[in-house]
Amino acid sequence: MTELEQRATQMRKDIVAMIAKAGSGHPGGSLSSVEIMMALYFGGVMNHDPANPDDPNRDRFILAKGHAAPVLYTTLAHAGYFAREELMTLRQLGSRLQGHPDSNLLPGVEVSTGSLGQGLSVAAGAASGLKLDQSEATVFTLLGDGECEEGQVWEAAMYAAHYGLDNLVAIVDRNGLQIDGKTEDVMDPSNLREKFKAFRWDVHEVDGHDVAALIDVLNKAKAAHTGKPQVVIARTVKGKGVSFMENQAGWHGKAPNDEQTKAALEELDAQ
Repeated sequence: MTELEQRATQMRKDIVAMIAKAGSGHPGGSLSSVEIMMALYFGGVMNHDPANPDDPNRDRFILAKGHAAPVLYTTLAHAGYFAREELMTLRQLGSRLQGHPDSNLLPGVEVSTGSLGQGLSVAAGAASGLKLDQSEATVFTLLGDGECEEGQVWEAAMYAAHYGLDNLVAIVDRNGLQIDGKTEDVMDPSNLREKFKAFRWDVHEVDGHDVAALIDVLNKAKAAHTGKPQVVIARTVKGKGVSFMENQAGWHGKAPNDEQTKAALEELDAQ
């Protein structure tokens, strides 16, 4: 666990540095998702192999909230899908690391995402296909809580339950903030636990910054096979790890300046 925690800190440093270098990007929701990605890729939850990214037996991960691409890129780099040095090309002309993930450019990116609300539909379609192929692979998808305001999310939720997609695990990054402010103020999602239950999903809740707890609940969701899709609601802090970014909606999609970058990296080093 110490090794995973140290890697999480380094991943946060990479996220801050790459967004600062690009001069644009989305730090808040990238930083809030680090432990979730750690559990999936480094905690033994997902079956994946950077040496064989197209293995038909692999588990799939779809970043529904595609604007949080920096957390996916740094995860893939640390996992060995490409060199970490390439992270510093984020959003540059000709870079494989576009502002939103492009599956045509980068190994490990299953789907080009970024239009909010579509990720769960794509994940449900992938899970349906794997069921037809009698595959044992699982599809994981990470949604934002603000994204859950999109009607298409609930169409996909209804579809997944109707077809018994118990090989589908959705994770909601429940940090309580979106670009315009608190989710409860912008469009109150009410009780997401009860909402998913009403759509006939199995629901789990967890501290989204507790790697051990995340590994445990994600493994349970993956192995559940109850005939229902699974959702993990992960309670997180937007901008986690950088004190002046934490719980600040203004850091949803803004790059730090040189002084802020220096302060953020020093704070993360101290951790």
